Amino acid sequence: MLRFVYTDVAPPELDDNEEPAAVTTMAQHLLAAADRYGLDRLKLICEAKLAACVEVATAATTLALAEQHGCALLKAKCVDFVNGSPETLDAVLATEG
Repeated sequence: MLRFVYTDVAPPELDDNEEPAAVTTMAQHLLAAADRYGLDRLKLICEAKLAACVEVATAATTLALAEQHGCALLKAKCVDFVNGSPETLDAVLATEG
């Protein structure tokens, strides 16, 4: 987050395609921090990154995060994903989130 504050550039780790789980976790933490400290541009970057990689394992926690931090577009993306099919809904309900 501090790198973004001083350089106005998102962390390059957010573009790491080899570790999608790590990218999702980092984006979730950065989104929470960006909301807390009023870094709207970083919040939008994290929201877009999370919206692009919604999957069964992360849908529930990402939806909760979107609701908690007022991310309407991310929330809509998660709801659309979960409601995509009955199988997807069942799979998401079976996750820990």
